[in-house]
Amino acid sequence: MTKSPLSRLIAEQRRRQAGPLILAAAAAVVVGAGSTALLGLSGWFITGAALAGAAGLATAQAFNVLLPSATIRLLAILRTVARYGERLQSHAAALDALAAIRPRLFAALAAAPPREALAVSRGEAAARLVQDVDAVETRFVRLSAPWGAAAGIGMAVALSALAGIGPALAILTAVALHLILARLLTRRLSAPAGAAIQVAAGELKEALAAFAAAAPELKVYGAQGPALDRIAALGDRLDALKVRAARAQGLVGLLEGALTGVAIAAVLALASPASAPLAALAALAAVMAIEAAAPIARAFEQDGAAEAAGERLDALLRYTSVKEAPSSVGRPALRLQGLDLAPGARLALTGPTGSGKTTRLEQLLGLRPAPAGAFALDGQDGAALPPTALRPAFAYAPQDAALLAGTVRENLKLAAPAATDEALWGALEDAALAERVRALPQGLDTWLGEAGERLSGGERRRLSLARALLRDAPWLLLDEPTEGLDPTTEALVVARLDARLRLSGQGLLLVSHRPAPLRLCERAMAVETVSPPAGSAISRRMIEPAKS
Repeated sequence: MTKSPLSRLIAEQRRRQAGPLILAAAAAVVVGAGSTALLGLSGWFITGAALAGAAGLATAQAFNVLLPSATIRLLAILRTVARYGERLQSHAAALDALAAIRPRLFAALAAAPPREALAVSRGEAAARLVQDVDAVETRFVRLSAPWGAAAGIGMAVALSALAGIGPALAILTAVALHLILARLLTRRLSAPAGAAIQVAAGELKEALAAFAAAAPELKVYGAQGPALDRIAALGDRLDALKVRAARAQGLVGLLEGALTGVAIAAVLALASPASAPLAALAALAAVMAIEAAAPIARAFEQDGAAEAAGERLDALLRYTSVKEAPSSVGRPALRLQGLDLAPGARLALTGPTGSGKTTRLEQLLGLRPAPAGAFALDGQDGAALPPTALRPAFAYAPQDAALLAGTVRENLKLAAPAATDEALWGALEDAALAERVRALPQGLDTWLGEAGERLSGGERRRLSLARALLRDAPWLLLDEPTEGLDPTTEALVVARLDARLRLSGQGLLLVSHRPAPLRLCERAMAVETVSPPAGSAISRRMIEPAKS
């Protein structure tokens, strides 16, 4: 059977984290065996000491107190140290694995077909990268649990065997019943609830992210009520599922308690021919055997959530990240719906809102599928070229400027990681934003907040433009670059952009409804809406710059 992408990734991380996982398993063995031996020996010691004291002074003085008490202290110290080591190593392995899994997941999301990748909302992406990956963490943390459980059960059976074979068999039977019944209960109750919780939590996060992004509009239009009702409904559903899961956990706990009582009674009855101290040892060993198996039973409860998370992650991890090819030498020519554009040409895409101008730019970037013959890059049909072959040819400033929750420098360096401060300031100057950035508290290192909230809408758009100007690409794609700017600032941006294009020889494809930026282009092409599903078709039309 072929492993899923997530299973292969987890197996790879298990191999890489073999050292810590082996140490965690060894420590778990010490914890399991030590805990059982500690409680069993304590029961034997207390019972034996009580009987020796009741038998008289001579018997009490002959009773060896030092060796059992020293052994108990040794076991207590070993258990404490081993417990710390087991938690430390298992969580270190889990966290290191998650640190490797999250970038792989993000890379797979970026490598997914645009139709699928762009359909993933911010909330859903956050749920998968955080919530679903966290559910996978339990697979690493509990890898040492079977070893500790086996050691604890084995020690319990060995100690109870001192009182006879009957108590040992009774303990094995109780443990087997515990695991079997716990598995059946969790499969029927906990697993479905866990899977539903995973989905419901993701939906709640997605709704919270969407409503948080729209918070200003919700306040202005007084629409907080429906948003709060939606969030409350999703929260109530999640709470109801958690109550259902808690009830299932309670049933498993009740089963564990009942089996522990039955096991103690059976062990005491079967150990009655042995001495009282050995019977007490066997009874307490039975308690520890059930307790040692409890982590396995609790792990069954997490299977539903882990399986649901795994299915969601597998849906993304099936895509393999491909490194972007370096930009080809030279400046490729562009052919767009029959119109040949030489390197350095400037073309405006015009047309009514909704006619498909932005879609055309996104097709050039491989963000949307393009029909055959829609465009060609250096004579090659763009529809047949992968995004990694298209994107080095273009720098892009979209209509909706997307900024990171980071500094000015970090947002600019998305386009040119190796850019110097001189290049950053040059791009800001050409976007008419340098003066504003110099006025910020830390200049280039000023934190902009979530989605650049410390900047105005026009400033965010100009920062996006500056980022595009940093990209060393033959063609510059601009979508409404001056929308929202006052006439003076718009004129400054247009003039500096014209000077930069003349100096660099970079080509320009521009989408705009404003006359000023349209005058940058020698030619224009009207995008005319046609009936679906054909999409939109571009009709070739030459216009004079002065008439734009």
